[in-house]
Amino acid sequence: MRRWRRSAPRFALFLITLVGLIGFVDRIVVNALVEPLKAEFGLSDQQIGLLGFAYSALNIVLGVVVARFAESRRRLTFTTVGTLLWSIAATGCGFVQSWYQLLAARIAVGIGEAVGLPANQSLVADYFPPNRRATAMSVLLLAAPLGAFVGLAGGGYVAQIWGWRWAFIVTGLPGIVIAGVIWLFLKEPARGGHDAAADDAVPPIGAVVRRFLELPSARHLVIGSAIGAMIGFGLIAFLSALMTRRFGLSVGDAGLTTALISSIPAAISTIAGGVIADRLAPRFPSSYALVPAISLLLAAPLYLIAFTRGDLAPFVVFTMLAAVLQFSFLGVTVGTLQNMMHPRMRATANALTNIFGGLIGGMGPVIVGTLSDRLAGAGLPSHLALGHAMAGAALMSLWAAAHYFIAARTVAADLAMVREGRL
Repeated sequence: MRRWRRSAPRFALFLITLVGLIGFVDRIVVNALVEPLKAEFGLSDQQIGLLGFAYSALNIVLGVVVARFAESRRRLTFTTVGTLLWSIAATGCGFVQSWYQLLAARIAVGIGEAVGLPANQSLVADYFPPNRRATAMSVLLLAAPLGAFVGLAGGGYVAQIWGWRWAFIVTGLPGIVIAGVIWLFLKEPARGGHDAAADDAVPPIGAVVRRFLELPSARHLVIGSAIGAMIGFGLIAFLSALMTRRFGLSVGDAGLTTALISSIPAAISTIAGGVIADRLAPRFPSSYALVPAISLLLAAPLYLIAFTRGDLAPFVVFTMLAAVLQFSFLGVTVGTLQNMMHPRMRATANALTNIFGGLIGGMGPVIVGTLSDRLAGAGLPSHLALGHAMAGAALMSLWAAAHYFIAARTVAADLAMVREGRL
C-alpha cells in the first residue's frame, strides 16, 4: 500500500487517536496504583493528588510554547518526538525509589506529552472539513476514555500480579513503537485545506487571545470544559481507591471496575455528544452548547447518589449513568472551538484552552485529596471521607452546565460570524 493511501483521513485519525490513547494510558495508570503507592511511600491523598497537578502545570506551560512552533512547522515531528519522550519517562516511573523521584518522572511524562499532543487536534482539523470536525474530534477524544480503560484495568491487574513497578513499565513501552509508525506512515496535511482561503502568516498569540475574547460563546465553552475536566480528573483519580477502601476490592478488581463504570460510558458519551450535536446543528445551531449543558446538568445528581450509597450495586449503576452524561462536552467543545479559529490559530488555541483545562482540571485530584484528608482528620473513616469529597466535586457539574447554557445564547451567531469572514 502506498504511503499516500495510508495517509487518508481515516487512517490518520486512527493513528493520531492511538497516540492520544497511549498518552492517556501513561497519564492515568497512576490512578490505578494509589493504594500500592501509598503503602510503598507512606503518602497522603493530597500527595497523590499533587502527582496529577505537577504533571498538568508544566505540561500546559510548555504546551503553549510548543503549539506556537507547531503553527509554522511540521506538526507530525512534534507528535513523534513527544510520544517517544513521554514513553521513555513513563517507563522510568517503574524504577523510582521515592515520592520525589516519582514526582520528577511524572513531570517528565508531562513534558513529553506537552511536546507530542498539542498539534494533534490541529492535524485532525486539517484532515476533515468543518461539517465533519465535531465527529472527528469526538473520535480523537475517545483516546481519553479508552486510554483510561486500558490504564486502569490493565495497570491494576499488572500491579496485582507483578507489582506496581511493572504496571508503569508495561504501559510505557508501546508508545516507542507507535512513534515509529507515525514517523514512517503519515504525511502532513495542508493547513486550512478545508477552510476558506487565508494568508499563511502565523497570527501572534495576542490575536488568538482576542479571538476568544471577541466570541462570547468561546469564553464560556473554555470555562465550562475546564470545570468539566476538573470534575473528571478529580473523580477518576480516586475511584479505584474508593472501591478498595469502601468495598474491599483488590487493586486489580478495583482498576477493572473503575474502567468499566467510567471509561466505557465516557467513550460512548464522547463520540455520541459530537455526533448528536453535528446532526442537530442544521436545525438547532445552539446544540453545540446545549448538548453538553443538559448532559452535565443531569450528571450531577447521579454522581451524588452514587457516592452516598452504601452498596456496590447502586454505586456501579449510578456512576455509569453519570459518566455517560458527564463526558459529552469533550468532542463537541473541541470541534466547535476549532471551527471558530483561523487554521493557523488552531494549535495555539488548543494549547491556550489546555491552560484552563490543565490548571483548573489538574486541581481536581488535589481538591478531592485535600478534602478527603481534612474529613478523615475530622474523624470520618477513610472511605467515607473520600466518598464525601468526591460527592462535593461532582456537584460542580452544575457550575459547568451553567457556562454551557450561557454559551448556547450566542454560539450560532459566533460560528456564523467566523464562517462568513466577519471576524
